[in-house]
Amino acid sequence: MDNGKARVDPDAFLSRVEFGAHQETIDHVNRKIFRAYRGGHSGAIPGDIFRLRHQVYCLECAFLQAEQYVDGMELDDYDDVSTHFAAYTLDEKLVGAVRLVQPDAPKPYPFELHCEVFSDFEMPDREQSAEISRLVVKKSHRRRRADSVLGIPGFLPSHHHDPADDFDPAVDRRDRTSPMLLLGMYREMFRHSQDSGIRYWYAAMERSLAHALKKMGFRFMAIGPEANYYGAVTPYVLDLHDLGRKLRQSNPTLAAWFNEKPPVVEHSYPSRVHVVRNQELGNTPNDIN
Repeated sequence: MDNGKARVDPDAFLSRVEFGAHQETIDHVNRKIFRAYRGGHSGAIPGDIFRLRHQVYCLECAFLQAEQYVDGMELDDYDDVSTHFAAYTLDEKLVGAVRLVQPDAPKPYPFELHCEVFSDFEMPDREQSAEISRLVVKKSHRRRRADSVLGIPGFLPSHHHDPADDFDPAVDRRDRTSPMLLLGMYREMFRHSQDSGIRYWYAAMERSLAHALKKMGFRFMAIGPEANYYGAVTPYVLDLHDLGRKLRQSNPTLAAWFNEKPPVVEHSYPSRVHVVRNQELGNTPNDIN
């Protein structure tokens, strides 16, 4: 019966179970659900995020002492001043997480506790800045170091590549053979930053990660010398306005993918999320907030 409302495929409904996300994007192409959670609200951030951080930071990398944390959950006093982003499989399994930290002055950014900046670097306004922090990916979904940018919108395979790295869409929709998991979380942070007036991202990361992000179009600028901060890392900054401009020039396909509004409509039902696909919308995705 046509009651004037858009018809929705039953497959577009996914249970939230225990999650309380205030924002959600479902990427059916890459078989991922991306959710954002604001800190500062008791119980708002799923414990699975803190358990994955504990697994990576305490058990696998031994950056932190596992016995200092309760119930196998790694938390710190920056979680309440952060927006947390998480990537789930369509069967609701957490595979990656990251946070954007925005502490109020005079509280320093996390990287400032361990890294120095060059004397000629001027910190941008705090209201426009946030630090990328606690990036973790489940071990089974990590990419190999030799992985290329195959699978990223706008990138074509090189003429000089290892056939073993070829992307077979029938087999390789796994994050181990594609950077889409990492890029998907960065896209969610980018969208949130645009909506929140954040222009600058800080990040303390290994040079290998900075190089991988550069291949994807994220050209972070080093703002200080290398330091020992959960391993050898360098502090960087990224101007999102500059990123958007350069992406539009060098890779308009990726720029469009980053700026596309997700076809997701939130409802107040406690246990269901109503996903509206592009073809069901009477207007364009850019008209949806």
